[in-house]
Amino acid sequence: MSNQVRRRGRIIFLNGTSSSGKSSIAEALLTALDQPWFHMSVDAINSMRSKNRTLELEPAELDAVLARTRAGFHRAVAGMAEAGNDIVVDHVLSEQWRLIDCLRVLEGYEVVFVAVRCSPDVLARRERARGDREPGHAAGQQEQVHAHGIYDLECDTAIANPEENAQLIKEFIAGPHRPTAFDQLRAALLDIT
Repeated sequence: MSNQVRRRGRIIFLNGTSSSGKSSIAEALLTALDQPWFHMSVDAINSMRSKNRTLELEPAELDAVLARTRAGFHRAVAGMAEAGNDIVVDHVLSEQWRLIDCLRVLEGYEVVFVAVRCSPDVLARRERARGDREPGHAAGQQEQVHAHGIYDLECDTAIANPEENAQLIKEFIAGPHRPTAFDQLRAALLDIT
């Protein structure tokens, strides 16, 4: 790379349960936004893991692999943004440590934190249609995924389609608002001394 001064990339962080519509909004954002953005999904990172059936893991081993996968994903997002790329993140913060890790790893980055929600009946219908999720999985995640309660913006995918939600987010990042949710959460959840 040249010696020119590089800006850090911006991050639109979509958080919601499985089947809430995050990936659809992310794809709509890639079309709606005026500059090049990258969609980085936790599902895409998970799909990179080996599928070798001989690697049967005990539950504790699997939990460790999944934790390393999530932690690596957070650092991959930071790395892409550090190189000056704008990123749309699609994640499920279903364990508090994931949010805490993101708050630490993404400190100093401009992060627009977006809640992606929809009603339990819509989640159930989407799970049935997908066929690759255990029924009730998404509804079971809902309380923990949004437990922290602070966002810069909220989208309801039962009310608005992906393009409408993408437009809402595009208007937010183009407007005078400064994203503050990650700063507020960092102050509330991290031991700052």
